Amino acid sequence: MKRVFSGVQPTGNLHLGNYLGAIKNWVAMQREHDCLYCIVDLHAITVAQAPDELTDNTREVTAGLIAAGLDPKTCIIFNQSRVAAHAELAWILNCFTPLGWLNRMTQFKEKAGKQRDKALLGLYAYPVLMAADILLYHATGVPVGEDQKQHLELSRDIAGAFNRAYDVEFFPLPEPMIFGAATRVMSLRDGRRKMSKSDGSDYARINLTDDADTLALKIKRAKTDSEPGLSYDPERRPEAANLLSIYAALAGEPVERVVAEHAGVGFAAFKGRLADLAIETLGPIAQRMRELLADPAYIDGVLADGAERARRIGDANLAEVRRIMGLLDA
Repeated sequence: MKRVFSGVQPTGNLHLGNYLGAIKNWVAMQREHDCLYCIVDLHAITVAQAPDELTDNTREVTAGLIAAGLDPKTCIIFNQSRVAAHAELAWILNCFTPLGWLNRMTQFKEKAGKQRDKALLGLYAYPVLMAADILLYHATGVPVGEDQKQHLELSRDIAGAFNRAYDVEFFPLPEPMIFGAATRVMSLRDGRRKMSKSDGSDYARINLTDDADTLALKIKRAKTDSEPGLSYDPERRPEAANLLSIYAALAGEPVERVVAEHAGVGFAAFKGRLADLAIETLGPIAQRMRELLADPAYIDGVLADGAERARRIGDANLAEVRRIMGLLDA
């Protein structure tokens, strides 16, 4: 079985883009691969976090993953900071990572902006910690979006640098797992921007915690255009294309079939059908999330158990790294 590692930041407000772009695929993969899914709270603290919010968001994301269909007994669900080997391996890998490699990382340039001299080291070294997350478990497959492909390439480069330094084939080179269907869900207010939890308007996104009335209202208010009928043309009609692709992803159908099935239907009627489908698909997830969040002890237990299972894998691999390098254990 391929070992798969993927992570999600505990920033709260899991939305439809997270579900269709990642979580839905994670649920399918757990039946076919050896999967570890990590709430990457050490990555989250590259920007300031209120302690109570970080705790709550970690639990909320965990609840969302379980409610969406991840089985804690089938896969490993844990939060990153519980496994100290992530941080230790990240430091070791820092010592095999040239500055030039990190200077090429576009996400740091985008997030640091013109205030690069004031950016924190954690943000700059973020990709090395991401490499440690993956390599610690000898993951061979990593589900990534287009915006993370560069970081995965860096992980491969770092793994190769370590292997060459000690003339070993210890770290496997992880391969990207990119899913084409509905990986980019766009804003309900602007079809050219990705759906985001940071958008100023809550009507721009569908949260996994939204109830039926809220779902229906958000879809009803979603931006459309003035052209009659429905057609899938992301460049010319981005808002119509977004609603069609959301329907296709929720229904598990090709977008071409959705267009054909709704030929001659106006936006108002189509939005009603999309709302019904969204409520049918996402409603049980929201309900299960509410039940889980009412029992934080259960969520904490899932994370503790997952961390224990992750440590058994990660600690063994880290011990071998230390042996290869000649680092003495206590």
